Amino acid sequence: MVLGLREFTQRTGEGVGGPILDTDNGEELMRVQPFVSIVLGNRPPESHGSLYITSKQVIWLSDVDRAKGYAVDFFSLSLHAVSTDPEAYPSPCIYTQIESEADDGDDEDEESDLESGEVLDLSKVTEMRLVPSDASQLDTLFEMFCKCAELNPEPVEEEEGHNWVFSADQLENEGTGEDPGWHFFQDPTNSIGHSNGDHDLANTVLRLQINDQRFEDAEEMDQGNDSSHQ
Repeated sequence: MVLGLREFTQRTGEGVGGPILDTDNGEELMRVQPFVSIVLGNRPPESHGSLYITSKQVIWLSDVDRAKGYAVDFFSLSLHAVSTDPEAYPSPCIYTQIESEADDGDDEDEESDLESGEVLDLSKVTEMRLVPSDASQLDTLFEMFCKCAELNPEPVEEEEGHNWVFSADQLENEGTGEDPGWHFFQDPTNSIGHSNGDHDLANTVLRLQINDQRFEDAEEMDQGNDSSHQ
């Protein structure tokens, strides 16, 4: 579930310190950068605050208004980059794009809300800039963003399947259609069971293994017959 940008006011030290982290679930503070302004969409920059990068999210807390703060999970950050082009933004900054649950059809309403002085709907914010007073810290901040993003990869949905184990006779029956109750499961990670989608090659290799076993059995029978004649 995409959360997007949200308010964050949970501070230590009776509401005047740093952010309260979810340490029970392994959240760690990775970096603190003081004197950072935040810019949401096309709105004017907020007053200076402190930037906290954790192993799970990005948090900005105002130094002026202790009741103001924002946070966004790394899962919701679809892009982050260093911006030094004055035509894109007058000050060097970290530019981010945020995925939100707002409808795509609300773009015009988003622009008008962000440009006006009305109460901001955070669910519509899709762009955020972090402007440090010391621009020489941009590369360090960017590297930390990259590191923490790697700690939060997008979940991959695994396809359902069963890794059945078959005997040689069952594999042979699958090829001849004599046992309709079994279906051969091809695992793409198995070089024998799957070769670039060539089912015939895979079946040939499996049959070769079966024939090898039969050859060994036949050789043992021949040796037994020779010994009986002696």
